[in-house]
Amino acid sequence: MREQPKNNIAHDAVKAWRITASIYMGGLFLLIIVGAVLSYIFEITYLYVGIAIVIWVLFLFVFVHLIPKLRYRRWRYEIFEQEVYIQHGILVVTRTIIPMIRVQHVDTEQGPILKRYKLATVSISTAATTHEIPALDEEDASTIRDRISVLARVDEDDV
Repeated sequence: MREQPKNNIAHDAVKAWRITASIYMGGLFLLIIVGAVLSYIFEITYLYVGIAIVIWVLFLFVFVHLIPKLRYRRWRYEIFEQEVYIQHGILVVTRTIIPMIRVQHVDTEQGPILKRYKLATVSISTAATTHEIPALDEEDASTIRDRISVLARVDEDDV
């Protein structure tokens, strides 16, 4: 079996993923509040609200604290002359090899949370799908995008 890729994504990815998960968990908490208000208005037992809050606290721990750390530990990538090698996953580790000859275009993406931490995601598009290397430093993302772009150029004689 092939060795795992050597390069890690930026450590600030954990912070960005935690903020994103917190936003989703905040939305879920608002739904619980709405359920509590409806329980009060229609005089339904608060047992379901209590169960929902316990589940919410469990989800909060798992999705905000646990998963971002595990996700960061598993994300690896490496750029070779002929291929891009990506590894990710928490329970099921996926290792993907993208041949340079199949790369159609490469993009960098940056949302507001990634921008706050000066991170960007590199998207590698092939005819079949798009692969991402998330949460890289802005400079690293630009360098990787340009390098893959140069390596993916193929003369018509080579095809």
